[in-house]
Amino acid sequence: MLLTGAEIIIECLKEQGVDTVFGYPGGTILNVYDALYKHSDEIFHVLTSHEQGAAHAADGYARATGKVGVCMATSGPGATNLVTGIATAYMDSVPMVAITANVNLPLLGKDTFQEVDIAGVTMPITKHGYIVKDVNILAKTLRRAFDIARSGRPGPVLVDVTKDVTANTCEFEPMKPAEAVRVNKYTESEMEAALALLKEAKKPFVYLGGGAILSGASEEVRAFVKKLDAPVCDTLMAKGAYNSYDPLYTGMIGMHGTKASNLGVSECDLLIALGARFSDRVVGNAAKFASEAKVLHIDIDAAEISKNVKADVALVGDLKAVLTELTARMDATEHPQWTAHIRELKEKYPLKYDDSQLSCPYIMEELDRITKGEALITTDVGQHQMWAAQYYHYTQPRTFLSSGGLGTMGYGLGACIGAKMGRPEKICVNIAGDGCFRMNMNELATASRYKIPIIQIVINNHVLGMVRQWQTLFYGQRYSQTVLEDAVDFCKVAEGLGCKAIRVTKKEEVAPAIEQAIALQEPVLIECVIPKDDKVFPMVPAGAAISEVFDGDDLKDKEA
Repeated sequence: MLLTGAEIIIECLKEQGVDTVFGYPGGTILNVYDALYKHSDEIFHVLTSHEQGAAHAADGYARATGKVGVCMATSGPGATNLVTGIATAYMDSVPMVAITANVNLPLLGKDTFQEVDIAGVTMPITKHGYIVKDVNILAKTLRRAFDIARSGRPGPVLVDVTKDVTANTCEFEPMKPAEAVRVNKYTESEMEAALALLKEAKKPFVYLGGGAILSGASEEVRAFVKKLDAPVCDTLMAKGAYNSYDPLYTGMIGMHGTKASNLGVSECDLLIALGARFSDRVVGNAAKFASEAKVLHIDIDAAEISKNVKADVALVGDLKAVLTELTARMDATEHPQWTAHIRELKEKYPLKYDDSQLSCPYIMEELDRITKGEALITTDVGQHQMWAAQYYHYTQPRTFLSSGGLGTMGYGLGACIGAKMGRPEKICVNIAGDGCFRMNMNELATASRYKIPIIQIVINNHVLGMVRQWQTLFYGQRYSQTVLEDAVDFCKVAEGLGCKAIRVTKKEEVAPAIEQAIALQEPVLIECVIPKDDKVFPMVPAGAAISEVFDGDDLKDKEA
């Protein structure tokens, strides 16, 4: 059938099973939006308040559902406003396709109004980027973009289309989407070496990364751990891949990881890294990381093997498939003395906080209790992010969405909207600090426009909390540009953007506020005012070994 380029874009989206798109129209992409208008009963478009919000929403949709997220923007500033969201998705391996339109082909390269080489701009932060100048290759390019986004190690792909291509016509033939390809590249000798390491280990420790969720390997991880009988820690990206109530679970590892995880990994004789990339926030001083251990690294991306920490044995492949074979072939083992020692560390060094006043950990515990741990939590970046990771119990994958690699302030609200669109049955809550919330709080208007029943909790300490914590501990309490004492009223802002608002200043107000927000079934902001000097513990200083982890008690002892 003869279709315009704009109609081909819509048909390809339908072909790929896309039901929701996030974006913002403009001059060069008008043909696409005109075609979308005719298919609004098949593809729901969410008009965000800013293109960055569209990119974060597509990201949140993808993380929550496991499907490819889609965002769209016009040329120039519309396209560049997507960049932070694309980079966020790239750092956390999120499958996303960003579709932008550019000026007419004859005007490219002439500094035309709103012309930007967006494919060039995003080259370092995408798996691949295209600029389509011929309508005859448009369908093939879009199909390839979706294939690349979800295959192998997932990630964002950009497709930039000149405006004349969206108007030109060609024949279009529907095609069934290609299956995601995740090729296993390990050899039999490498598998045998891995099995030997597992058999010989006396003190094994499992370290889970985001690949455990991206590969859909949660059940395989749990079966592997049970057969191995080893303690398990996770990264921010892996929350929910393993049941946090399980006795073998020790909590998060790294800069704000638990003492049980950090000390346990430092003592183990075999570290099994599953879908993890040994980021600096996990490893600390790489030379001292798990220095007593051999390392078995399983990851789909060969480039990650021995990049930050040398692997003794590596299996390159899809974690779900690799673990299925590995677990079937390995001998069941028991490590009673080792697991008992780790239990002792957990009992000796529990997470704790000052419960005499309102605090974010208390809020997270109440949210956990009221939602029975079944909510979908998104966060921005900072202290509140760490508290949300530490004090809410995650038992299922794709229920904790946060910017890990890029650390994007302003990520959470857009992501929460996207997550709710993809998982409407879930209670979706975004946790933000007051500094982060200011970045993209205009997306409350998006939530109210579409009556999307999300809950936005603002942890308001009137400072940039994480930066202030570092200034307190390492910069002689010189609070340069981190104090946010001003006249901004977040409740009035929320009400002005069409949302309900509740302010909480006491512990006893937390539960009623959360219960009311859930019952209202509309977008609600809860502002929680906490002390400005609350700190996230445990903590590892930058550049130190994770075995040097300290908490508030250690700090008091040192000061004494």
